[in-house]
Amino acid sequence: MCGIVGALTDRPVAPLMLDALRRLEYRGYDSAGLATLADGVLHRRRAAGKLAGLEAVLAAEPLPGTSGIGHTRWATHGPPTVANAHPHVAGRVAVVHNGIIENHAALKAELKAEGVVFTSDTDTEVVAHLLDRAIRHGQTPQEAMAALMPRLAGAFAFVVLVAGEDDLLLAARRASPLAIGLGDGEAFVGSDAVALAPLTRRIVYLEDGDWAVLRRGGVRVFRDAGVPVERPEQISTVTSAMVGKGNYRHFMEKEIHEQPEAIAHTLHAVLDPGTGRATIPPPLDAPGIPKITIVAAGTSYYAGLTARYWLESLAGIATEVELASEFRDRDAVLPPGGVAIAISQSGESLDTLMALRRAKELGQKVLALVNVPESTIARESDGVLLTRAGPEFGVASTKATTAQLTALCALAIALGRAHGRLSEERATALREALVGLPGRVGEVLQHEAHFMRIAHDLARARDVLYLGRGLSYPIALEGALKLKEITYIHAEGYAAGEMKHGPIALIDETMPVVILAPTDGWFEKTASNVSEVRARGGKVILLTDAAGAARLGEPGDHVIVLPTVDPMVAPILYAVPVQLLAYYAAVEKGTDADQPRNLAKSVTVE
Repeated sequence: MCGIVGALTDRPVAPLMLDALRRLEYRGYDSAGLATLADGVLHRRRAAGKLAGLEAVLAAEPLPGTSGIGHTRWATHGPPTVANAHPHVAGRVAVVHNGIIENHAALKAELKAEGVVFTSDTDTEVVAHLLDRAIRHGQTPQEAMAALMPRLAGAFAFVVLVAGEDDLLLAARRASPLAIGLGDGEAFVGSDAVALAPLTRRIVYLEDGDWAVLRRGGVRVFRDAGVPVERPEQISTVTSAMVGKGNYRHFMEKEIHEQPEAIAHTLHAVLDPGTGRATIPPPLDAPGIPKITIVAAGTSYYAGLTARYWLESLAGIATEVELASEFRDRDAVLPPGGVAIAISQSGESLDTLMALRRAKELGQKVLALVNVPESTIARESDGVLLTRAGPEFGVASTKATTAQLTALCALAIALGRAHGRLSEERATALREALVGLPGRVGEVLQHEAHFMRIAHDLARARDVLYLGRGLSYPIALEGALKLKEITYIHAEGYAAGEMKHGPIALIDETMPVVILAPTDGWFEKTASNVSEVRARGGKVILLTDAAGAARLGEPGDHVIVLPTVDPMVAPILYAVPVQLLAYYAAVEKGTDADQPRNLAKSVTVE
């Protein structure tokens, strides 16, 4: 999760941008770099490692100029080397970039066929070359940007500096944050308003799909291939108590919107950029594993329940999922040569840590799935599978959850291929479905007004039932947990087939029933549950795709139509709308979505 900044000033720009990068270093510290313009000529300094490395380079070789861009990197494509550090330069164009260009391989092949030579392993460099090619062929920088945007797929934000254009920055965002700051005869851009806070309080937030032309006299914002739009200027109210929230009311809201980026970064951590295949970490690289035991708590436990479906159906490995707090205190019987997977966002959850140690006592090798590589659970495990969600401050986990699901699905695909359970054709199709998820999640996030309307009614309920079958069942549990955590509304998640075995007695005209129904192998049976809920007067909130909505939607229902995806990856996508429903219900009720009562982010006590 990289940090980017740009500035057009009447002062030496390098010190200003370096200071802004210090406030963005939490987003990445694998390398850093700056590019400036002086007398119309591009100058660049880069260094591997933390920002201190770049500071040393600048002390030895200061950068001139009053226009520039800067970057602090969390490595995705390519190792953290100087060659892969941003800004990337092609001819007259320098680019800093956050996120993933999903179709970079096809664009790179197109450019290579024309004789273009690449100097890095990054996806970013294709943006610089495409813009430079268009400018060399006679387009203005703005025309080149308008032509480029429809060609790019993925979740990204980037800023462009062009040699010979001292009063110009180009900026764009799609499912990655970007804020523009306006001063007196100055303009700035950064990954969030915190980076710009010492420079200006006048902020323009780009919306998803926007791109902008910045000049010292102001900013013009466009959509798609060049349709101008208006975005309001706001006075930033960022304080030390709101660090990192940007234009969002709560960290939870911000982190929900960071999921395209978190999923993309996790994918590029677990998938080889050359082959697209996942590396199987130790100890799962051993042949003939008799059983996998997943230990976790809370939301991570539901991620484990989803992984059980994947590991058994895709990889053919017997899998059990255990609540860490229960597993550590019972006499579990585990086979020799088995593997335990300990899932924890923080890597410090005490119940999961103790379950990990218990698994080791029972002769199991342990793989940690964590978001913090330096955590205790990571250090005590035999192998580590890292998610790349970045810091998560909201107590109710959002982006860490979808990052966990993404990593687990990629792992199951890799194991399925290694064990001969999956054909290469099917494995490739599943990997492509995963790679497309950041864009699909971005599509869901563009329809928040619909979730707000539904949440307005949901917030008035006393009880809510969540139903799902198969891969949707753990997400039903997750949806109920999210609602309970931050709204204090009683909610329960059930396997839809169990509804007739008790919960159906609760359904009446006052109870909303959230039903997860992607068109998968369980769809027909779920359709029967929808009819049973309606017959008893329940208020149906249906989460499905276009085909499911055409089949099941009826007047009086709330229907949320989600993008159509491969059923195997649907749980990752469907986790997002249940988060949004809970979040907006909490806003409607006025509860604190970030710090719900009685809860903490990381449970480190028994």
